[in-house]
Amino acid sequence: MISIPRKPRIVGVMGSRGDEPEAREQARLLGEAIARRGHVLLTGGGTGLMRAASEGAQVAGGLVIGILPNDRQRPMDGYPNEFVDIAVFTGMYEGRNVINAKTPHCLIALAGGAGTLSEIVLALRAGTPVIGLNAPGVSLAGSEGIVRVATVDEALRVMDRILAEGKTTN
Repeated sequence: MISIPRKPRIVGVMGSRGDEPEAREQARLLGEAIARRGHVLLTGGGTGLMRAASEGAQVAGGLVIGILPNDRQRPMDGYPNEFVDIAVFTGMYEGRNVINAKTPHCLIALAGGAGTLSEIVLALRAGTPVIGLNAPGVSLAGSEGIVRVATVDEALRVMDRILAEGKTTN
């Protein structure tokens, strides 16, 4: 099991509920590397890329927080996925994106739709550093405050630098 520091850094990985094989593998690798570094993974707690990142972190012995759209009394298929350790039932549906954007010390955005774009914009407005890994929505969000990368290794290098420099708002 990975040792989690007393005040761990929280890294958000945001992406679609879709099942694109390349993006799914990127998400899994990110989750695994985040856990191996002793950070806590935060996702939307659902299927697709959220599940892949969560699985990667679990396999590496990490801790996964899922910020869920539904509340406990209104189950949704795939929420939480089986790799979420701490399920936060918000009952906020799309409104939970504010939590996803403001909670992490750094956010890595993967391929996604309107929800991922919303999380990117909200993170930028909150001052949360954003890394865009082959995320088409990044161009719609603008360029200020977003570091665009093409590989998982690049994303991890940027994440490490951001967290080491302490250039986070939370």
